[in-house]
Amino acid sequence: MIVATTDRLILRHFTDNDVAALYEMNRDPQILEYIPAAPFQQLSDAERVLQDVIYADYQQYGYGRWAVEFKASSQVIGFCGPKYLPEFGRVELGYRYFPQYWGLGIGYEAASAALPLFKERCGVDEAIALILPGNRASVALANKLGMQILSRGKFLGHEVDLFHIWL
Repeated sequence: MIVATTDRLILRHFTDNDVAALYEMNRDPQILEYIPAAPFQQLSDAERVLQDVIYADYQQYGYGRWAVEFKASSQVIGFCGPKYLPEFGRVELGYRYFPQYWGLGIGYEAASAALPLFKERCGVDEAIALILPGNRASVALANKLGMQILSRGKFLGHEVDLFHIWL
């Protein structure tokens, strides 16, 4: 299901056909430098996350992370979108992209399309972003989106800065 489109991107629900892309974006140490999770070791890790996390979120909340497809190649180049975090009682805007798409404005383009849908699809009037200290690119994106730092906390055993924006 397509959620939003931009000039270069399609934001859509993940499907079973996206397992390989999900695996690759969760195993590359360069991509995971500021992600508080262990890298995937095998394709079944991606299959499990697709079923037990992404599809489960779609089912339980009616929303979840969205695949970001590059129109020019029809390839999934990352994800962007909402995830309810019970630890915070809030909905996070999360995003992750393959390195060859960094610095091209993809993150801003996708997030700018995703954020307005949080109210409509998620029924929330605030979005947060959890950013590990030192992740200057994510801080820059959060600031460009109008997000402001709210506090510092812990998530999955790591210090994170909690950014937020009222929608």
